[in-house]
Amino acid sequence: MKSINKPLTILYQDEWLVAVDKPAGHLVHPADHPKEGDLVTMKILRDQIDHRVYNIHRIDRPTTGVLLFGICRDAAKALHRALECHEVAKTYWAVCQGAVSQTPWECHQGIQKEDNQPIRDAHTSFRHLASASPPGLTNESLSSVSLIEAKPHTGRYHQIRRHMLHINKPIIGDFRYAGIDTSHHLGQLLGTGTRMLLQSKSLTFSHPVSSKQLTISSPPDPHIASLFPEFCVHS
Repeated sequence: MKSINKPLTILYQDEWLVAVDKPAGHLVHPADHPKEGDLVTMKILRDQIDHRVYNIHRIDRPTTGVLLFGICRDAAKALHRALECHEVAKTYWAVCQGAVSQTPWECHQGIQKEDNQPIRDAHTSFRHLASASPPGLTNESLSSVSLIEAKPHTGRYHQIRRHMLHINKPIIGDFRYAGIDTSHHLGQLLGTGTRMLLQSKSLTFSHPVSSKQLTISSPPDPHIASLFPEFCVHS
């Protein structure tokens, strides 16, 4: 039976690859312990294009933006290898509380997925893109928010989220690392609800068949654009 879910926005498609703009709340692939009502991007896309698709990478459930699948198994395997060799450039946008450095910075804080697992090297490049003072914050101790570009050079567990926490600038709406009460409070003030403001903005890689350099980008997340309209209209 075909999926009756809302169709995904397809950002790129050829006979080997397909990229979509993943909505917040969607799983990339079926969970180990699926729950009734799970929205699974892989299944929705499979039914939408009427073709099996192969997972290449993943982004967290609350994260939006570019998500790439293989239509051809061999193309998917080639891009898996490219990811492992750090040959795929990923760019994310994130919104955090308060001001950040105007000078680009690097974070090399190691990441441990679980308490009983080793700490692994991790590296993310950050830079400030824009600042804003939304009306809802004018009477609060927090008077501004910042839009950050993050480029992860490794693929560790919650890497960007944890590296933002490392500088005490958790991503707005990140209930796990920013806190439940704070996330609810800021979501109400900003009009973003329970959304985590982290977006997979673009992927750049060499096409596994044509070898052409390819960049796939998603339009600014509407919740991010509502906070930074002037910046996002030109992005």
